[in-house]
Amino acid sequence: MKTILLIEDNDVIRENTAEILELAGYAVLTAENGKAGVEKALSTKPDLVVCDIMMPVLDGYGVLHIFNQNPHLAGVPFIFLTAKTERTDLRRGMELGADDYLTKPFEETELLSAISSRLHRFGKLQADYDLRAPEGLGNFLDDAAAAGQLSDLTIDRRPHSLRKKQEVYAEGDEPTRLYFVQTGRVKTVRRTPGGKELITGVYGPGEFFGYLPLLEQGPHADTALVLDDATLLYIPKADFMALLHRNAAVGQQFVRLLAGRVSEREEQLLGMAYGSIRRRVADTLLRLHEQAGAAPEATIQLSRDDMAAVVGTAPESLIRTLSEFKQSGLIELTSHGIKLLRPEKLRQPNW
Repeated sequence: MKTILLIEDNDVIRENTAEILELAGYAVLTAENGKAGVEKALSTKPDLVVCDIMMPVLDGYGVLHIFNQNPHLAGVPFIFLTAKTERTDLRRGMELGADDYLTKPFEETELLSAISSRLHRFGKLQADYDLRAPEGLGNFLDDAAAAGQLSDLTIDRRPHSLRKKQEVYAEGDEPTRLYFVQTGRVKTVRRTPGGKELITGVYGPGEFFGYLPLLEQGPHADTALVLDDATLLYIPKADFMALLHRNAAVGQQFVRLLAGRVSEREEQLLGMAYGSIRRRVADTLLRLHEQAGAAPEATIQLSRDDMAAVVGTAPESLIRTLSEFKQSGLIELTSHGIKLLRPEKLRQPNW
């Protein structure tokens, strides 16, 4: 049962509206002013708020502002009740993040329809999206656009075809967009002052890259190059920031989609700092195997130089370790790449 918080200072309107909502099957919390409403929301988080604007103690704008600032309450769908129809008042509410308005007096069906629509819209965001599937990113952006009122997200999703070795962006460039790999692969590279190359990431279908400088509001710290002929989708910086900030539910979902790769990068750096060469090669093979589909027949296709740059070692050390793995029956080296024969063995910590 969904819980509705109704904040209204008029006793008659509050009681009648609460009765309508209860008859419609909702659990209803009521408050006679904004301060009392915030206190009830902090005690019991509602699924949606119906709130009058003009109230004593704390008005509706103040209530919405507090909701937006509180991590526990941010993102709760918010519908204003108002007798004021001036355009400036409507604009102020929308800028604060209100989801809808109902002008008093309103019909019962109008109220129930608005609530049902908002609850359904926010409910579309899933716990996870299969971004490897061709429609995965589109599904997320469609749901995010609906939930967060981000209409621009659906305007341009034109795929961009890039050739092998083509540069996507260079170290020091100002970030202008987020990148999504639809097909092919892209590597990100950082070079030391001595000219040594370190691959900081290899991104395949269903993965985002280029988001850290957008979050840090600084230039790119590495260079992105196409490993295989690739198709990329671009999400402009303004749309990326809107995804994160316009609606808490959308932002949290998007952060979850990105967080896994950040954690993986941290683990990679820790492994390079403290792990043995065998452990680092094993972890790299497992990551690339997962990216290739993780099926028994999946083949890792990456040059020895590039793989050595991912591991953070010399190509000679990499080749020697791969030969040891082959002799132990862990991998098979073919003309098409590397096939893992016993990935469970590579996962064991005693390397």
